[in-house]
Amino acid sequence: QTRLVESGGGVVQAGDSLSLSCAPSGGTFRSSAMGWFRQSPGKERELVAGIRWHDGLIVYGDSVMGRFTISGENAKNKVSLQMNSLKPEDTAVYYCAAQVALGLQFGSWGQGTQVTVSS
Repeated sequence: QTRLVESGGGVVQAGDSLSLSCAPSGGTFRSSAMGWFRQSPGKERELVAGIRWHDGLIVYGDSVMGRFTISGENAKNKVSLQMNSLKPEDTAVYYCAAQVALGLQFGSWGQGTQVTVSS
């Protein structure tokens, strides 16, 4: 069935940039908001950035504010994450997620894409 697919992960050096993309695959898909989360070993999954479609509200996690930029296309349920000035602590599996309706949890997830930032 419908699922989200992330792409763009890789291995980069500290200070480099990387861009991630996410889009649904496998059928009809709608979302009220989409976002990026990340998780590294021993840590809980945390919000990186999110965008709410109806009013364009964008939120960022404190640790990425000023370095990462989220953008998206509501009609295509596509979202991207431009990551600049990457730091080793940004190393994590990055997940794309979607809120299928206002007020609900982010219940649709991709499988994740690994981002590794070397020092």
